[in-house]
Amino acid sequence: MQIKERGIILIPVDFTKQSLFAIKQSYNLAKYTHSRLVLLHVYEKNGEESTDALEKLVAQTEKESSVPVEYRNVKGDIYEKVDEVASELKATLIIAGLESHMRFRDIISSSASKLVRKAPCPVITIRGNDQRDGCENILLPLDLTAETREKVDVAIQFARYFGASIRIVGVFDPADSDYENKLLAYTHQVKQFVKGKGISCTNKSIPTKDVAQSLVDYANKIEADLIMIMNKPHLSVGEFFNGTDAQRIVDISNIPVMTIQPMRRESMMSFGTGF
Repeated sequence: MQIKERGIILIPVDFTKQSLFAIKQSYNLAKYTHSRLVLLHVYEKNGEESTDALEKLVAQTEKESSVPVEYRNVKGDIYEKVDEVASELKATLIIAGLESHMRFRDIISSSASKLVRKAPCPVITIRGNDQRDGCENILLPLDLTAETREKVDVAIQFARYFGASIRIVGVFDPADSDYENKLLAYTHQVKQFVKGKGISCTNKSIPTKDVAQSLVDYANKIEADLIMIMNKPHLSVGEFFNGTDAQRIVDISNIPVMTIQPMRRESMMSFGTGF
């Protein structure tokens, strides 16, 4: 699908520093994608609506961003309501600020990870506090699964929006030489495809036993502005309790992480395989 005029970027707001920071980080993306911002405040008890504060925040955000802004004020559980409102509005993207002291592993049983896994659209999670006005380097981790290929077109569109470079990285078990060779050939193929679209691109392979930590370390080394990963909506019992590499990346990354849903959805991004 092509970018739709006036898409919707949904931002959960609880007035914490990190949620307010997420709003500011949405400005350029909203402009590039011709989107309006919807600030979502979810309260648990009557009397916690914060209507006056929301109206002031909307006015301030609209003034600073120069894009249309509105708000939704709903009662319920934050993790359930974000996905529910995103579906209702046909949101094209969710941007969520995560408190730096809160790890997905610590709150997995309270449905925080479900927000990302069950979201009807891509989700950008922001944990760090570094101001990022643009996007120069996109880190694109790839493996040999069919689903991971869906990230390529999304990365290309983001790179075009921001004039960014794509940094492909393949991680593999150092004991698995067969997988390493196949992955190296595939990442090289993707690099050529991306460069054929007129976008600067590099590829690198990293042998590791700790995928998440190695990717985050590499992202910081190359000063990446965004890490793109693929969601895994359905977890095995072991994965649910121990977490997946994707969840760990969100958990430990100080760099914004974009989690893409592995299915064709109507969104502001094109999800063609490209290969």
